[in-house]
Amino acid sequence: MSAEVANPPMEAVASSNNKKDLATLALVVGLVTLGLAFIGLMQGWRAGDSRPFLGWMIGLSYWLSMGIGMLFLLMILYVFDAGWSIVVRRQLEHAISGLKWIGLIFLPVIALSFFYPENNAVPWVWMDPTNITPHGEPVGGDILHQSKSGFLNVGFFTLRTIFYFAVWIGLAGLLRRCSFSMEKDGDPKWSRLAHNVSAVGIYLCALCATFAAVDWFKSLEYHWFSTMYGVWFFAESMRAGLAGTMIICWILGTRGYLKGIYNRYHSYLLACLMLAFTVFWAYISFSQYFLIYNANIPEETFWYSIREINFDGSKNSWWWVSMALVFAHFLFPFLYLLWYHNKFGLRVIFISVWILVFHGFDIYWNILPGQIPSDENLLGFTVRPFMPHWVDILTMIGVGCICMWSFIISSRKVKSIPIRDPRIIESLNAHE
Repeated sequence: MSAEVANPPMEAVASSNNKKDLATLALVVGLVTLGLAFIGLMQGWRAGDSRPFLGWMIGLSYWLSMGIGMLFLLMILYVFDAGWSIVVRRQLEHAISGLKWIGLIFLPVIALSFFYPENNAVPWVWMDPTNITPHGEPVGGDILHQSKSGFLNVGFFTLRTIFYFAVWIGLAGLLRRCSFSMEKDGDPKWSRLAHNVSAVGIYLCALCATFAAVDWFKSLEYHWFSTMYGVWFFAESMRAGLAGTMIICWILGTRGYLKGIYNRYHSYLLACLMLAFTVFWAYISFSQYFLIYNANIPEETFWYSIREINFDGSKNSWWWVSMALVFAHFLFPFLYLLWYHNKFGLRVIFISVWILVFHGFDIYWNILPGQIPSDENLLGFTVRPFMPHWVDILTMIGVGCICMWSFIISSRKVKSIPIRDPRIIESLNAHE
């Protein structure tokens, strides 16, 4: 560690001076695109078509998973008291301010499914006992649903969803308050409090993320069994959160208020974490597939089968997405991040963008396929193909712009780096 203290430009430690027009533009674009997506959602609702509903879920889940990943990362950095990460940590605190707005945008999902579960546009077929399963029997007469009905019912589903967001928003608010309060009085008690909140919050966040993934994604096919699904969601959220953090810090470090502060060492360590969670995501995804393949139990294998083959044995559109996840979402980033020089500058931004693109494919792959009852073949169902919908795209753009607006607004409220944090000098002087 160098004995000299880095001297960042004065504008870097002042409150952020982001242009107001950028925040206004992000807000306007976000509201307009979400408004158009909501129109599509209601059109699907009136027609009893679940595809726009799923599109709304896809766009929300893309950004929500990234926000949860950033919240996890922030708490991990607090728990391990990582001195190098202090300047990065402030950007995470700004980013997680968007969780409350994502919760607000999630309200139509909660309200429509709670008040009108019998509408065919609601993708969770178990919410209406009169729905016909692909096996030709009503949900109410399905022994598997009867066994799970204590958990899979509309009221409990709604309460759990509200609880998840309360935990995420509450943890984000507490950690932001601790950090921002330290800027006012410099009392190290705020750092200790943030550490303690994170130590408990990691467990709460992990439980909520696990159950949320089961509720929102896994229960779309409630016949399916997997004990590893929640860990997949955690790994995927961390990958998205790290990639998003890398892009934010690079932009601010080259053109924004982190110029002269955010350095190669910060980038290198974030990239190492990206590599670690790339391997972890692959380990979880492969282990889940391998165990289900080995056991060869119909209640489990069908979930993968509909993502590989059509009723006649030919490859369907999801098989190509599966291959993209194997080779483009794992193998290429894994090999790429092994190289030292790929952890800095534009090279690491390239792989961060790459990961976020295929993060979208992974969200599609887990949410969109489904068994739709049909008389077109002997199996009694068809599989919803891979085909982006305009509601998906508009929701992704809209939620992303709202998160950008929230980040900019938050960055104006406090200094760009926590100058009163006890370990800020260590972070400023961090080097290889």
